[in-house]
Amino acid sequence: QMASSPSFLLLAALLALVSWQAVASDPGPLQDFCVADMQSPVRVNGFVCKNPMEVNADDFFKAAALDKPRVTNKVGSNVTLINVMQIAGLNTLGISIARIDYAPLGQNPPHTHPRATEILTVLEGTLYVGFVTSNLPAPARNKFFSKVLNKGDVFVFPVGLIHFQFNPNPHQPAVAIAALSSQNPGAITIANAVFGSDPPISDDVLAKAFQVEKNTIDWLQNN
Repeated sequence: QMASSPSFLLLAALLALVSWQAVASDPGPLQDFCVADMQSPVRVNGFVCKNPMEVNADDFFKAAALDKPRVTNKVGSNVTLINVMQIAGLNTLGISIARIDYAPLGQNPPHTHPRATEILTVLEGTLYVGFVTSNLPAPARNKFFSKVLNKGDVFVFPVGLIHFQFNPNPHQPAVAIAALSSQNPGAITIANAVFGSDPPISDDVLAKAFQVEKNTIDWLQNN
């Protein structure tokens, strides 16, 4: 009888609502906006609010020149992220945006966003993209989903999962725009985190984890 009572159902609904809020990436705003006060000494999860009487249009604006191409790095990509650090008005709004430039055969290497889902749109060129699921029970464990995207195509990378983009064209660059569901999505590039940490992870640990010789790990860490 208790399981079907209105009070029990109400309690279950409230617990579900609280649980959903607990796993949300960014907290929902409780006012129209909460422009980040970057000068405040108070430290909270995010940023404290600037006095709304001191807020102006520039708090929601950045001349980011996202229409202009960028110089790519040694793996052939350049990510121009616009998050709360560039636009203070993004504080508590749970969104950011990035332009990604890819050189011919360039890639945005395997990485994760610990606090955001990403939705990517190809503006120019072609991209081969994919993500890998977590350590779910078999047969879904570490399942790889991939797709070749052309201009105008859209692809979603679920929050926290390892993903990448690669430009397979050896002659033409590619450009994409990505929206992310956090004011500060974060990025963990897998190779950099594992082989380029400071101080370095023990080569004994990594050699065992990757089932290779320690000199291979040492070479990777040196590079």
